[in-house]
This record gives sequence, C-alpha cells and structure tokens, in this order.
Amino acid sequence: MGFDELAVQLMDEMRSLHNIKPQQQINEAFRGEAFIIDYIANRQGDVLPSEIGQVMDVSSARVANALNNLEKKELITRRIDTEDRRCIVCELTKKGHQLAQQHHQMMQEVISKMLSSLGEDDAKEYVRIMSKLAKSLPGCEELKEC
Repeated sequence: MGFDELAVQLMDEMRSLHNIKPQQQINEAFRGEAFIIDYIANRQGDVLPSEIGQVMDVSSARVANALNNLEKKELITRRIDTEDRRCIVCELTKKGHQLAQQHHQMMQEVISKMLSSLGEDDAKEYVRIMSKLAKSLPGCEELKEC
C-alpha cells in the first residue's frame, strides 16, 4: 500500500473520530481561550500577545478579542512589561491557574482513557509516532520551544 492509499485511509479514520466526544474535547482544548490559558500556564511566566498569535496562527485582533474575554472572566491580567515598557504581557490570575489545572487534569484523563483502549504497547507506539511527526513536520519548529 502506498502513501496515497494510506493517506485516504487515515482521512477516513480521522473523519470517523471527528464526532466522538473525547476527540471533540481534545480538539476544543487546542484552540481558542482554552488553548491560551493552557499555553500561558505551560510557559510559567509572562507571555506576549504576539507570541500567542504566532503559536495559534491567528491575527492580533483575534488574540486581543480572546484576551479581552479572558480578562473579563478574571482568568488573566495584562500589564506593561517591566523590562520593555513598549510591551504588554499576559499572566494567569489565581482563578486562571485553577482553571488551567482543572483543564489539564480533565485532558489527561480523557487522553489516558483513549490510550488505554489501545493497550500499552500500541499506546507507546502511537505517542512515539506523534512525537516523531511533531518534530519532523514543517511549521512545528516554533512549537518545540513551548
């Protein structure tokens, strides 16, 4: 079987997974406000809005809108960078950290359950292959630092 046939088969499998609730939870976790909260939490420090936009590959206006919503919900704060007063940095509030921890725990449980359905050997192989893809695909270089 060639790569084209494998690609078609993979697309079919991805389509069938699309409407499964655990997959939907994973998809939702890696976009929008949930992604921003998780990203800031994992950076463990101040984050520039432009950095968020670059990692998410969205416009600065879209990032600003999401940050405004997160700030209204008291999940983040924005302030002037002490080292470069031209920059605004984002950080999580206590409420934001709590939500990030809850979110992380929920995602870990969902993914762990999905991986357990594969069995230990296949789960390890799946994670190994995903890691290899993440390190080798164009455009993933920026994400390796995160």
